[in-house]
Amino acid sequence: MAAPLMPSFFEMKKQKPLLSFSTLGCPDWDFKKITDFAVQHNYQGIEVRGLLHEMDLTKCPEFNSAQNISNTLSVMKDKNLAFVDLGSSTNLHISDLRERTKNLNEAKRFVDLAEKINCPFIRVFPNQIPPKQDKNETIDLITKGLIELGNYAKGSNVKVLMETHGDLVWSNDLKKIMVSAFNDHTGLVWDITNMWSVTKEPPEEVYKRLKKYIRHTHVKDLKMENGKEHYVLLGQGEVPIFTAIDALRKGGYKGYYSFEWEKLWHPEIADPEIAIAEYSKVMLKHFGE
Repeated sequence: MAAPLMPSFFEMKKQKPLLSFSTLGCPDWDFKKITDFAVQHNYQGIEVRGLLHEMDLTKCPEFNSAQNISNTLSVMKDKNLAFVDLGSSTNLHISDLRERTKNLNEAKRFVDLAEKINCPFIRVFPNQIPPKQDKNETIDLITKGLIELGNYAKGSNVKVLMETHGDLVWSNDLKKIMVSAFNDHTGLVWDITNMWSVTKEPPEEVYKRLKKYIRHTHVKDLKMENGKEHYVLLGQGEVPIFTAIDALRKGGYKGYYSFEWEKLWHPEIADPEIAIAEYSKVMLKHFGE
């Protein structure tokens, strides 16, 4: 009886994906070029991870005053674009009270900014399991940090999403955190490649385990060259990226497929004019557009 309610493969192929890209991939572009390029290449959203090498978004001219925020929102409205995520540098694993407070305060500033610009999510990192710090104690620190930030976001329209990143990429570890920390204002960014490149866990199994918590995705591809990871254009690497994408869409995922081209950290990879343009083409073709 349930079968007729399931979308057919043809119907799934016709579901147009929501596409965004992270500004990590275009660190030398100003805001006008970012938004113009997004429109030109069929993107609906922008994930902001720094602008012109300034990583604290609260210091960027586009966001540092009420008038500038109003102007920025006007640009986004005119171009029919949305802010989909603000990428903070907050780490939740830190035990030193002073550094921990500094990191949590950064995330809180990002929550405040996200509320002002109608952005639904901010991103934080779990991030490390220090060798001299007990793993369970570290997971407890991460969990408590995410709960604190989720509580801070109460009363807003913002969710604090923890990325699958760093040492926290095994699905069982991530689920352990989320079982305790998940609420209306917390969730996960599923960085498919961050996980698979380390764990090799099948994406279908990862999605099944973490589906409840996933609110946003980071999509990219890589291959090994001379024993090192090298980012490549989507579909040209070794990551079962389309298996993960199909798991998301078959599972009813409604969020953005956000291209995270790490040009700022890896200047040797393809320029954003090539990579960001290619991503939307490949994704739309895969979705049958």
